[in-house]
Order: sequence, then C-alpha cells, then structure tokens
Amino acid sequence: MASKSILLVMDMLNDLVHPDGMGGTSYVPLCEARGVYDNTKLAIRRAREAGVMVGYVRVGFSPDYAECPPGSPVFSKAKANNVFTLGGWGTEVYEGFAPQPGDPDIVKHRVSPFYGTKLEPLLRAQGIGRLILSGVSTNGVVSAAVREGHDRDYACVVLEDCCAGATEEEHMFALAGLKRFAAISSAADVTF
Repeated sequence: MASKSILLVMDMLNDLVHPDGMGGTSYVPLCEARGVYDNTKLAIRRAREAGVMVGYVRVGFSPDYAECPPGSPVFSKAKANNVFTLGGWGTEVYEGFAPQPGDPDIVKHRVSPFYGTKLEPLLRAQGIGRLILSGVSTNGVVSAAVREGHDRDYACVVLEDCCAGATEEEHMFALAGLKRFAAISSAADVTF
C-alpha cells in the first residue's frame, strides 16, 4: 500500500444497516437521513484511488454463540434474536460497501475492534499508523476504536458523515467526546 493509513469500515452489516435487518428501525433511518450510505461509498472510493488499504470490521459469533457474553447489555440477546451469526446473511457487509478480494476482514466478538482480533497485528505488520474510521455505531465501535487506537499510539480520524448512532443524540454525544482523541472530518474532506 502506498499509504500508512487504513480506512476501517466497521459493523456496516446487513443486521444493522440493511432495511431488512434488525437495525431497520434505528440505524437505517439515521443512515439515510445523514447520507451515510453515499458518504461511505465515497470514502471507500477515495481511499482505493489513493492506494489506502480498506479494512472491514464485523461483529459476529459462531452458530452456537460460544463467544457471546451472556451478561452483556449489548450482546446478551443476540442468540435469542438470531442476529450476528457468522456465516449468515446478517453478518455480511452491506452490498453497497462490499469488500474486494484481499481486503482485510477483522471479525470481533465485542464492541472493540482491537479486543481478541487480528487488527493490531495487521496494522503493525503493514506499518500503519493512522486509522480513518467509519461505521455504526458512533457511540459503540467507532468510540471504542478511537479510544483504544489513541492509547495504542495510532493517529485517529473519524469520518463523521460515515457514522451513525441509534439516535441522533447518541451520535452527537459520541462525537463531542471523541474530539479530544481524534480529528473529525468527512468523506469529501479527509486527506487520504
């Protein structure tokens, strides 16, 4: 790769951002209203044109949900609701942002894209020092990536128009807290 940056497209899964997924009543309306779908496509296109690696972070659990924490307020109902099952439609990246062959696929079992995943070994092996972050939710995976990325000495940039929370309030509150740890930009304005 020509750059020491990576664009991470995080949790843009059918379960969360497809109109037929469980996020159809929360994330989908906000993604549509905020232009997240088109902005994410723009960010991916611009990153590829600049020679920047595009990586995909996906939350998911094996069909028996062995990795799913039963006491988690976020994930404890995944099994009962039959969501986030690896190998199924729900954990596939939304078709508008589909990965290309060779794009890194980082599967996680918690909110953080770093915890128990191959993300950091990939970043270190590729000499990447800058994370350009997008996805849902702003107050979940994006916030976790920024805070952990910062503490692991990565420069972080949040593409705010490529993110959404379950509510506009969650999104705005998360961004207000992240400004201390990351640069805030947009798909059109970020320098790849």
